[in-house]
Amino acid sequence: MIRVDSLTVNYGELRAVDNVSFTVSEGEIFGLVGPNGAGKTSTVECIEGLRRAYSGTVRVLGLDPWKDRQELYGLVGVQLQDTAYQERVRVFEICELFASLYRRPTPYDELLKMMQLTAKKRDFIANLSGGQRQKLSIVLALIPNPRVLFLDELTTGLDPHARHRMWELLLQLKKRGLTIVLVSHYMDEVEAVCDRVAMMNCGRIVSSGTIGEVVGRFALPTMISFRSPVEHLGSFENLAGITSVQRKHNLITLCGNGDKAVAALLRHLEENEIEYTGLAVKPPDLEAVFLELAGTAPAADSLEGVK
Repeated sequence: MIRVDSLTVNYGELRAVDNVSFTVSEGEIFGLVGPNGAGKTSTVECIEGLRRAYSGTVRVLGLDPWKDRQELYGLVGVQLQDTAYQERVRVFEICELFASLYRRPTPYDELLKMMQLTAKKRDFIANLSGGQRQKLSIVLALIPNPRVLFLDELTTGLDPHARHRMWELLLQLKKRGLTIVLVSHYMDEVEAVCDRVAMMNCGRIVSSGTIGEVVGRFALPTMISFRSPVEHLGSFENLAGITSVQRKHNLITLCGNGDKAVAALLRHLEENEIEYTGLAVKPPDLEAVFLELAGTAPAADSLEGVK
């Protein structure tokens, strides 16, 4: 559905996207994630035909997004990261306007009902909450009855319940055959819905694949935490698989090598009759990878050959 080959985007002397390549298959939810300034939005804008690439090629449904925009825009839906609407327009009026632009639009009443906005149909946009405006953006992105849907920071401004409802909606849209590209800073969101993900940093894709494949390539430690009045931590530092030990008040946090570290710790606590409560084990996840990238700026040569 989407093929990106050696995409490069420059802003003057700044190279925002550096030789990026990836594909998105039909019917999958593909996540594009990374720290601020990683090049995600610039990449997606080139795919959407909103920005012209400095070099490289992009194809969406076999079309060039820049040269074939008129044809492509009848086949894709776009929810931008920042969108401004006329404040004194009513919800149904802007829905009718968008529907008039497409040959086979999805009935917007169905979409308003799906997004729980039916009661707001005759309200002015100025009277919508931030979360309701976000939902309206998604309604407008779905009006073209698209084959590919682009969502940039989908759940910004939504409460936890609404975020989970949105994830369920994405999975329903996927079941209908829709291909979705999701740009997000919420790693729990990406883990909940994405089939594959590309992790960007410093304008390059540093890892791509399933969530498990991406996390596994970074060899990050498992975090084990518990509360205990024990005073001396030296015995924990010598346990098999443990790489670091920290204490904050009575909360002790250990980092180590997965199951080996957990087993060694539990054995040590039992054999020494150490009192503890609230034991929690957190394996490495996409959020840990994100934080690792956000705290580092790899040199260009250190990323060569990483996919």
